[in-house]
Amino acid sequence: MGPVASANPLSSVPALGRDLERVESQLHLSVQAEDPFLTEVASHLIKAGGKRVRPAFAVTAAATGRPTMGESAAEIISGAVSVELVHLGSLYHDDVIDDASTRRTVDTVNARWGNLKAILAGDYLLARASEIAASLGTEVAGLLAATIARLCEGQILELQRTFDPTRTEESYLSSIDGKTAALLATACRIGGIVGDLPRPQIDALTRFGHSYGMAFQIVDDILDVTATDEELGKPAGNDLVQGVYTLPVIRTLAAGGRDADRLGQLLGRPLSESERDEARDLVRSSGQIDGALEVARGFADTAAESLQGMASSEAAAALAAASDHLVETVRVAGRR
Repeated sequence: MGPVASANPLSSVPALGRDLERVESQLHLSVQAEDPFLTEVASHLIKAGGKRVRPAFAVTAAATGRPTMGESAAEIISGAVSVELVHLGSLYHDDVIDDASTRRTVDTVNARWGNLKAILAGDYLLARASEIAASLGTEVAGLLAATIARLCEGQILELQRTFDPTRTEESYLSSIDGKTAALLATACRIGGIVGDLPRPQIDALTRFGHSYGMAFQIVDDILDVTATDEELGKPAGNDLVQGVYTLPVIRTLAAGGRDADRLGQLLGRPLSESERDEARDLVRSSGQIDGALEVARGFADTAAESLQGMASSEAAAALAAASDHLVETVRVAGRR
C-alpha cells in the first residue's frame, strides 16, 4: 500500500528507471512455476503494476557509494527483487485478512481464485524471496527472514486491536513499525549490504528507510480517510470498515467533543456504507488530520536527516528528494 500522490518518487532518475526495468523482468521470471496456474496466480499483482518503491530504494541505496548512478550489479537487482516479492506476498495475505476485492484497480487474488489459493500463492512469493536472498549470502538471508517475522508481528498487533476504539497511538505506531517501516528499512539495508558499502553508511540508510516507512504508512492511512476510491485504486474508508483505527481516527477520538462522541458511537463494530461515510466525514471535519500530518512530517524530516553527513552523490540526492516528495504528499493530503 502506498500514498496515492504520484508515481515512484525516484522514477525521474534515468539510470534507476533502467534498473527497475530489469527488476520488473526478474520479478516475472522469479514466479515461473512448473504449474502454469501457480504462475498465473503468483504473477497476478506483478502484472497489475505498482510504484516499486521498495526495490527502487534498494537500488538507490546501493548506489550511494558512487558519485553517479549507473547500471547496478546483478546482485543488487536480485536483492531488490527479493524485497518486492516479500511485499507482494504480504499483500496477498493482507487481502485475505481484509476480505478485499480490489487491489491496484484489479481483482484481488482472493476475490478471483479464493482465499486458499491466495494464501498459498502468497506463501510461494515469500519462499521465492527467501531463495533469492539466500543466494546473496547469510546476512541478507537472515535479514529478510527477520523482516518477514517483523511483518507478521506488526500485523498481529493490528489484528489484536481491530474494532477497538481504545487503541492507543503507541499501539498504532508499534504496528506500522513492523508492518511497513521494517520492510522499507530492510530494502535500504539490503541495498547497502549487497552494494558493499561501509557499515556506518549501511546503518544510516537503514535509519532512513525506517523513518521514511513510518511517514509513508501514516500518509497512506490519512489518505484512506481523505482520498477517493479512484485515487486509491481500492475502496476508500476500508480501514474503518475493517475496524483498523489509524492515527487520524485515534486522534479524533482522543480530542473529545461532539465529533468524538458520535464517532465513538459508530466504531467498535462493522459499519454500513452510510456509516462509513459518516465516520470519514467526522474525522475529516475534526481538525485532527493536521496533527496526524505533523507526525508524518516529523518522520519524513528524520529520514532526510539520516542522510546528512553522507558523501555527496546522485543517489543520496535522489533519496533526499524522495523524502521531500513525501512531505509534499502530506501537504497535498492536508488540503483535501
